Amino acid sequence: MSSLAHGNNTLAVEVTNISTHGVWLLAHDKELFMSYDDFPWFKDQVVKAIFNVEEPFPGHFYWPDIDVDLTEEMIEHPERFPLKTKSI
Repeated sequence: MSSLAHGNNTLAVEVTNISTHGVWLLAHDKELFMSYDDFPWFKDQVVKAIFNVEEPFPGHFYWPDIDVDLTEEMIEHPERFPLKTKSI
C-alpha cells in the first residue's frame, strides 16, 4: 500500500474566499471569481455548501449540496451564458 507524501496538496479545486460580492475559487493555480450577480445560486447558501465543491473532470466544477454545475469557461465568461429564468 502506498500513500502520498506528507505536505502534497491533493486538492485540484477549492473555495478560497466568500465575500459580500461573490465567491473565489482556486483551480489548478488559477483563481476564478464568481460574482453573485452572475452566479446568484451561491448568494444565500450556507458556507459549508459553498465549500463543498468537486471537480469530476478538469475544468468542470460541481457543488452537490446546491446542485450547481459550472465549467471554467462559464465562470470566466458569464456573459456568454446568460441566466435563464422561468416564470411560474
